Amino acid sequence: MTYTERFSAAELAQVINESFVYMCACPAQVAEGILKLRELYRYQMTCLNDTSNQVLVHQAIAASTIAAHAELEACMEKVLRLEGWDLTTLKMPESLRNRQMKELLAD
Repeated sequence: MTYTERFSAAELAQVINESFVYMCACPAQVAEGILKLRELYRYQMTCLNDTSNQVLVHQAIAASTIAAHAELEACMEKVLRLEGWDLTTLKMPESLRNRQMKELLAD
């Protein structure tokens, strides 16, 4: 039982950094959710290796984590495409950067 990664930890960090620099937190929140799910999955794998734990409980949590991870990764890709991010460099589009900067300067 394992999940597949569309985005590496470094790529998710890139999205988080771009999002915070330009004050666009939604993609960063999705990226952070993906990273948290990966932590939860690793924790469940540790629990499954402990024979004193109830296996079915941790298998259920791991299976749900895998499904949630796949859904959030699909969401991340959809959001990045909708906003026009460069999917190779994971740079925020110039138009979105400019909008965020204008809003900052207007305050």
